[in-house]
Amino acid sequence: MVVPTLNEADNIDPLLTRLFALDLADSFEVIFVDDGSHDGTSDKVRAWEGRSNVRLVVRREKSDLTGSILAGVALARGEVIVIMDADLSHSPEQLPAVVAPVLDGSHDVAIGSRHVPGSGTEGWPLHRQWLSRLGDWIARPLGDVSDTTSGFFAFRRELAATIAEHACGCKILLELLVAGQGKLSVVEVPISFRDRTHGTSKLSFHHQWMYLQRLMTLAGGTVSFGSAGRFAAVGLLGIAIDILLFQWLMNRGAGLALAHIVSFFAAAAVNYSLNSKWAFRSLHADYPRWPHFGRFLTVGLFALLMRGGVLALLVYGWHMPPMLAIFPAVAATAAINYLGTAFHVFPVTQNPTSADMRWRVVSLGIVAFAILLRLIYLGQAQLIPDEAYYWNYAQHMDLSFLDHPPMVAWLIWLGTAVAGDNEFGVRIGAFICGLIAMGYLYALAYNLYDKTTAMRAVLLLAILPFGFVPGILMTADAPLMAAWAATLYYMERVLLGDGNRGWLGLGVAFGLGILSKYTLGLLGPAALLFVMLDPASRHWLRRPQPYLAAMLALLMFSPVIIWNMEHNWVSILFQSERATGIGNKFSLHWLFLHMLLMLTPVGLVAAAMALWRGGDDRTGSCAARRRLFVRVFTGVPLAVFFCLSLFGAPKFHWTGPVWLALLPTMAWMMGQGAALRTTARRVLAAWRPTIAVFLFLYAFALHYVVLGIPGIPYVGFSEHYFWREATHEVEQIVGAVQQQTGQKPIVVGMSRWSVATSLAFYNKSENGEPMDIRSRNLFGDKAAMYDFWYPPDPPTDRPIILVGMVPKELERNRQGHEISPMLVQPGPILERMIFREGKPLRKIYYRLAQGYLGQTNQPCLEEEC
Repeated sequence: MVVPTLNEADNIDPLLTRLFALDLADSFEVIFVDDGSHDGTSDKVRAWEGRSNVRLVVRREKSDLTGSILAGVALARGEVIVIMDADLSHSPEQLPAVVAPVLDGSHDVAIGSRHVPGSGTEGWPLHRQWLSRLGDWIARPLGDVSDTTSGFFAFRRELAATIAEHACGCKILLELLVAGQGKLSVVEVPISFRDRTHGTSKLSFHHQWMYLQRLMTLAGGTVSFGSAGRFAAVGLLGIAIDILLFQWLMNRGAGLALAHIVSFFAAAAVNYSLNSKWAFRSLHADYPRWPHFGRFLTVGLFALLMRGGVLALLVYGWHMPPMLAIFPAVAATAAINYLGTAFHVFPVTQNPTSADMRWRVVSLGIVAFAILLRLIYLGQAQLIPDEAYYWNYAQHMDLSFLDHPPMVAWLIWLGTAVAGDNEFGVRIGAFICGLIAMGYLYALAYNLYDKTTAMRAVLLLAILPFGFVPGILMTADAPLMAAWAATLYYMERVLLGDGNRGWLGLGVAFGLGILSKYTLGLLGPAALLFVMLDPASRHWLRRPQPYLAAMLALLMFSPVIIWNMEHNWVSILFQSERATGIGNKFSLHWLFLHMLLMLTPVGLVAAAMALWRGGDDRTGSCAARRRLFVRVFTGVPLAVFFCLSLFGAPKFHWTGPVWLALLPTMAWMMGQGAALRTTARRVLAAWRPTIAVFLFLYAFALHYVVLGIPGIPYVGFSEHYFWREATHEVEQIVGAVQQQTGQKPIVVGMSRWSVATSLAFYNKSENGEPMDIRSRNLFGDKAAMYDFWYPPDPPTDRPIILVGMVPKELERNRQGHEISPMLVQPGPILERMIFREGKPLRKIYYRLAQGYLGQTNQPCLEEEC
């Protein structure tokens, strides 16, 4: 036993008395390592040295807990080492239980854990418990245990040689676990932890900072007090340059985007020069220049694009003056620069971490950046028409809707009720659903493979388009992704894990899924096929749990059934027509193109390889069942879409959730390295640039639509975007018409629902009534839910303003009929260019009429007559 001490004189006698009261015979020795006590601790230990198994080591070096423990281990004669505190917070009576798994050879390390079932913490103030939990939580990516900060543990003596030569700090268990690189057999033994009754705690802010510093070093970052201090000094100079240049440019009329981009790069150039030559030079004197310059540029670009979102949030969202907003914006992105510099620009070159550990750190960093990127831009990017349409769902709450079940409306209603009727309120549900999908995917991949694979699977979900986009846009795909991931997790638990308790979760997840989108129902036939093919699962056909889960899901789905019964099953018929083919033409090539968009080229190749292999090649029933699970729950939904594309054009996003079942296997293949064949190794090598490029594209696109990029005009997609500015222009047109005629005009969005719903969301009139908005069903076209919300009006002499995205929408309806005969004195088609800060954004097209004659005046086509 090695017991480090620092001013623990009052605890020595009771500790040794209780230890020698244990029935351990003479099979143990106690080595006290004193680290400079001045309260007589050493004298107390010397009084016990008459016993052959009590020894004292007095260190004269700088006080360091890890150094003290290693000094004691070096003198130990036993083959099993136990570390415990001297303050009696670790009960000596629990020693036999902690050391037993190592003594009997079943485990390499046994940890006295405070965070497993059966354990507890007594007498600690709440803030200390939270600090301990936080310390354990941030270390979880490196250590695969729940109590990485425990000071009570046992291990085989030879493992001490694996600890890094320069190890320091107060948590040697973490050093031991990281040194084992995931190859150790570790068990956590529940203990009851009690706060000390004598003496004072040695925990200080210095120890907490040392812990964070060592944690980052073990993760592969270049971190030290010296480098951090020098980086801070360089950073302060860069901040001064950044802020002063930003304010100078703003005072001379530069736009927000131009000012912050120019000032950032000016400051970054100074920072790079000083960091490479001073702040990190002592650690990387011989580091190649150009590779880490490219890495520095990469980190800088990501920090810049994130900072644009922070600025937009502060200036546009919180209405803070730009001259003040630049201060928190600079501060918020300083952490990205520091962490990126420490881990990516100047990483550890001596004693580098294992590939497994690097994957964990990379996955954690990229996923954290992707989540933060979504959160920052969530309320700044304007709604796309689809989101505005679903917001209109929430304004007309019902049991279900024509083209989707009600979950998306429920989430938007809840989000806007809490966060306000704005973009953030609409999208917060999508953000939370994205986190839920990540959590369930992590658990699924962890069960199928291991922790590192699970972290890579979440990385892929955060980066691939089919995972990133639903996490920031509030469409029906957002709750579908979360429910699909949850359903797969519970499917794995009940079918592979054979767990009875998973059926309740499965019923709830499946019910929520079909309340989100009918597509999740495809997992039902997949589950049935798996049970039929897997002999070990067939017994579930004779058990009540699957049928009770199905009944629960059906009960949750009952609002949709009731709504359809009240509306002649119109939604079921509508979705059936869509499923049997949009356009009634062969579209298999479009399916592959959509898969390419959802997965990226590298992802599509990796998915094909993973589906072919199904996972690892190990023999045995467990590996075979895992491969069958992956293939069935990916293959069945994919086969359905394959068949449908033979007769009609599928939507590009339909296959998105299908890949969730395959992501764990794709992530597992990423970690195989040399074990892969040539093609697989090439795919593995292509993942790095793919991840970087797509993360950059997401950040760039968000910055582009929110703040703009100097020199790059808005082209291509703008007719479907910038509806806030477009609505303002339409409001001006409405005001002018109402002033001229004395009547409130009817505004008709001349698309199925895009124009009408977007105008409705952004028509936040504070001075007067909102616009009276209709959709194109006024002229005999289908308009989705507008057919239910606003049936065609009778003839009226109120002015009519037709608004469209393209001119042809204002001339004819979808059937090819001219709409002029249905209008009173229709005018010509007019256009208006919309600007923001002098920069052209888009055009809108509109047409004025003096009244509406109704659909009875609709002419027939020549062939119809």
